[in-house]
Amino acid sequence: MKTIISKISLALLIGGVVSSCSKFDDMNVNPLKGNENQVKIEFFFNNSLTGAQQDPHIGERVFVLDWKTAGRQHMTNGLATGTANDDWSKDYYRYSAEWIKNATKGIEIATNQINAGSANEYTSNLIHISRIWRAYLISEVADNFGPMPIEYALGENPKYRSVKDVYYYLFEELKDAISKIDPSVKIPEDIAKFDRAYKFNHEKWIKYANSMRMRLAMRLSEVDAQKAKTEFEEAVATNQYIINSEDNFTVAEREGWDPLAGVTSRSWNYQALSSTLNNLYLGLGGIKTDRQVADSLKSSIKAEDYIGKRYANHFSDKTNDPSAGYWLDGLPNKIDPRALKAFFIPGDINNPNFFLNGDDSKKTVDTLVTGSSKIPVHTKFTWNAFALGDWGAKGTNNRLRSTLVGKVPALANQFRKSADSRIFFANWETYFLLAEASLKGWTTGTSTQTAYEDGIKANFDYWGVSQFASDYLSSTDYNRVGTSVSFSHTTEPGNEHTMKFIDGYTETTGTVSIKYPVNSLYKNGSVRNDILTKIITQKFIANLPWLPLESWNDQRRLGLPFFENPAIENALPNLPDLNSGNYLTSNIKFFPQRLPFPSSLRDSDPTGYQEAVTLLNGSDKVLTPLWWAKQN
Repeated sequence: MKTIISKISLALLIGGVVSSCSKFDDMNVNPLKGNENQVKIEFFFNNSLTGAQQDPHIGERVFVLDWKTAGRQHMTNGLATGTANDDWSKDYYRYSAEWIKNATKGIEIATNQINAGSANEYTSNLIHISRIWRAYLISEVADNFGPMPIEYALGENPKYRSVKDVYYYLFEELKDAISKIDPSVKIPEDIAKFDRAYKFNHEKWIKYANSMRMRLAMRLSEVDAQKAKTEFEEAVATNQYIINSEDNFTVAEREGWDPLAGVTSRSWNYQALSSTLNNLYLGLGGIKTDRQVADSLKSSIKAEDYIGKRYANHFSDKTNDPSAGYWLDGLPNKIDPRALKAFFIPGDINNPNFFLNGDDSKKTVDTLVTGSSKIPVHTKFTWNAFALGDWGAKGTNNRLRSTLVGKVPALANQFRKSADSRIFFANWETYFLLAEASLKGWTTGTSTQTAYEDGIKANFDYWGVSQFASDYLSSTDYNRVGTSVSFSHTTEPGNEHTMKFIDGYTETTGTVSIKYPVNSLYKNGSVRNDILTKIITQKFIANLPWLPLESWNDQRRLGLPFFENPAIENALPNLPDLNSGNYLTSNIKFFPQRLPFPSSLRDSDPTGYQEAVTLLNGSDKVLTPLWWAKQN
């Protein structure tokens, strides 16, 4: 770590900044004219903000394979089954150090210019905007690893601080930065272009900073309630936070292999629909699928009380996934309208959101192996998701699961073309934060119901499905985990419900009682349909695909929404507490809690490493919860 954060020479900084501006920004800064006047805060800010969009190397490893996996935005094992990759963590630690270092160096240089009387009138505002951005970067790293140096952000040699100290520092840093921005000072157009998010618009940065204060305050709500309440209410009292979509913090993506390439754009990352999302989507909102799909797909829609074909010898049921063991040989009768926008239907090749990933994407049939025989299973116009984990021999003989491409829904082509804008903070998140705060009795200036419903409407607008919003908000239909949408409908669904199925081997029909899962992490599993569950369910769905880290954060903090346990046909070495006797219950030891510190930190700074681990109050492992998370 000392090596990573040591101060580098001014000459190297000039070279690095000019090179980055030329490569990523096309701003025609002449590399032969590096001089004191070119060492400006906007260059460092631009490098930091642009770099943090994550180039394909780090984006694949961190955003997709760590955050989206832990946040259950797609189906894959890895971190979700307790396995962290040290090489990826080393890369992320190195990258994030550079992003924070660039922001810090720009602040230092600009401060020196002000002290020397050589700064521009707007330089001070750029300092405080840079501080706001740096606060986000620090929170991102702390939410992954835990303890980290505050002094690093101040440009000094690092001394590790507890997660609590880091959060308290971030609150003060954000408040102080906001208070020192002078809105009367205009930013020249030739400077504004160095800010890809807000063009150095003071008002938008202040709104973002206050919304981030609300996000960070809510993170502490279960462990430091009075501090959380105070900080949240102070931010709300400003009446300056992200509430309109035009104030969303977004950065445009583009084709290529640089930091602005889309974080979900790599073709080899199939990003299949997760069981977690699927169980939340199915039935939620009561919107019939035939209102959402083309006529050519309507004949594939199944009855509302039909769960699918049962293949007991090929689908693991050693999980508390309520859909486990069944293959839906068609489309669901009702589904959340955002699902069919976010994920494509297998075989729906005429849909512009269908992701054509080689010839496998076009296949419409695959097999289940039984000895020397093969059972054909048709996949065209079907909708399924598989529980992660170890399926043992059942998985080996199930080509549907072992070769996912083209067999199950996956992330829509829209997010693979690098033509979108990555979202760091959106207005719907503010609404859901206000809803949760209002539920706690905090002063928010709104009601829980209004904020909750406004959050859903805002996200429906984003997905282009606002025509369904009214019916959706009044729906009392339960999803597969027993949660409905209607704010006033808090009736519990009961423990189980009857559905029809077909035996996949004999084609005989039958009925089965499908149990609603027990989420032991939240109120000991006693409720499935209270207001907080509704809020976090909607927030989780809205976070897709841009905010997987926030989805993971909420699940670590609250145990919401319901995450199914990995299948346990064989033992999972990195989840030793999960076994064939307890897979129907939930436990924080069944879910990843953090990234271990990279070995590069341990090797380069053993003293700092031991300091950081001591502040964890636990071992440097994936399953050690952070200070603000559930501890048991």
